[in-house]
Amino acid sequence: MASRRFFGSNEPDDYFSWDDLPEPDLQVDVTTTREWDALTEAFEDVRGLHLRALMALDGRREAMTCEVGDLYLDFTRHRATPVLLDALVAVAERAGVAERRDAMFSGEHINSTEDRAVGHVALRCPESARFSIDDDDVVPEVHRVLAAMADLTERVHSGDWVGATGEPIRTIINVGIGGSDLGPEMAYRALRRYRRDGLECRFVSNVDPAGIAAAIDGADPATTLVVVVSKTFTTDETLTNAHTLKEWIRAGVAPPAGGDDGTNGDDPIGEDEAVDDDNDGPDDEAWVAQHFVAVSTNAEAVAAFGIDVDNMFRFWDWVGGRYSVWSAVGLSLMLAVGEDHFRQMLAGGHEVDEHFRTQPLRQNAPVLTGLLRVLYRDLYGFPTHAVLPYAADLGRFPAYLQQLDMESNGKRVRLDGSPATLRTGAIVWGQPGTNGQHAFYQLLHQGTSIVPVDLIAFSESADDSGDHQRKLLANALAQGRALAEGRSADEAIEAGVPEAQVAHRTFPGNRPSTTILAGELTPGVLGQLIALYEHSVFTQGAIWGINSFDQWGVELGKELAADVLEELESDEAQDAPEGAARWVLDHPHD
Repeated sequence: MASRRFFGSNEPDDYFSWDDLPEPDLQVDVTTTREWDALTEAFEDVRGLHLRALMALDGRREAMTCEVGDLYLDFTRHRATPVLLDALVAVAERAGVAERRDAMFSGEHINSTEDRAVGHVALRCPESARFSIDDDDVVPEVHRVLAAMADLTERVHSGDWVGATGEPIRTIINVGIGGSDLGPEMAYRALRRYRRDGLECRFVSNVDPAGIAAAIDGADPATTLVVVVSKTFTTDETLTNAHTLKEWIRAGVAPPAGGDDGTNGDDPIGEDEAVDDDNDGPDDEAWVAQHFVAVSTNAEAVAAFGIDVDNMFRFWDWVGGRYSVWSAVGLSLMLAVGEDHFRQMLAGGHEVDEHFRTQPLRQNAPVLTGLLRVLYRDLYGFPTHAVLPYAADLGRFPAYLQQLDMESNGKRVRLDGSPATLRTGAIVWGQPGTNGQHAFYQLLHQGTSIVPVDLIAFSESADDSGDHQRKLLANALAQGRALAEGRSADEAIEAGVPEAQVAHRTFPGNRPSTTILAGELTPGVLGQLIALYEHSVFTQGAIWGINSFDQWGVELGKELAADVLEELESDEAQDAPEGAARWVLDHPHD
């Protein structure tokens, strides 16, 4: 097996074999540039300094804080100096971050392996803007889809849209997977206070039968609208769940046993409409369209399912799944919170887009967050990054960012197919505080692994009837301070710690963190947070020279799953060798 040494490491990489990679014409390797040499020199001046010493340096707060929209970002608790940040910015300039950013905003096909533009920022553009992809301004079409989404939302909210029995919709079930689930569900939870009364959204993605069982538990088929989200309308998990919901609703809107005309009295389907051959309910054309809408590009497959193509909401191949919550993929979210709040989220994202597009790199919040991630991944060698929101409503935000970050930048080769020369894509994880403080913060403070963290907090909460929010905010700020400063043995003794416990109650500190603050978690602020992380991921990928917009790594397992299923269901499967497949065959579920 071939081995490879990464920059900054004296040990060969033991995880991958590189001898199977082609030898294309190599693109510029940023680690071979003068800017990278200058960065490593600046890093050597800093790496041995404790955060206590770094934080005492003059001018640090002015040079290491940033604002964008409603967000305030404090970088002062990072193991960096303004000089080191300047050196990181110089590397970004040499790597062409600004040029690649401009190419994205110009609609160029920067997703080279799929020959596609990357246009999710167009989804947030106001109607007056212009965003051209392949010489076509896509903004008018984006707003036509938004208008159609808003029309459906108004009809559901007003009660004009009814199910097959004439009752209004009270439950939305979103069926999708990956970005078609993580984005809408995360945002639905985050915007809890903005949901419309009397309308609940549920989400099902996994093909695990427990997922679909939970989605329908206690729901009424007659008052349920299913949003099926699948670009090609061929995704196995999504269609399996959609067909199960179709049968569940069919059973729920069928007439009583022994009915002679397939209707149920005042059912709006009516006497003149066809019924199915078994006379156990209305046919697909008569009722599926009242309980299903689609977010897709495959009109033929949507129609074959029984959904009215007039209720198919389009999205485009220049929108990756993990960047799609802003599009019709967010239809269930708009149904839940209304058009105005959905558009406020879009406006928040656009505000950060404009900041990212226009601000110099040294004053650019997403760029700085991305550069610090590169610093820790490639120079300090920290393999993970934690996102810790001090807001229960952001409970799914770390999971959302896992896909955004790890699917985008978990790449082993660069744009030209040559091996990566820097370690890419940290492992992203986290959960809300203060729960985490009573779980994994022990490792953060005293473990042998250093984990850079993002602490996200808000100064106000509309839910606060006492001192909850002030205590929550105090915990967030205290954690950043404790991680950075720690507590020495002398300080522990001075605090009265028994001598036998001093070693156990000493904290090394020097653990870096970004503090991100805003006034309140509003739709606009949520949009700003999502866009901030999107462009941070972009910045990292541009420096590493990788394609952050494909995801070939998810394909092999899906392909093999289809092969394994076929093997398990075939006669030849009975001859399977010992192992997992043999165990499955020997333990039938029925």
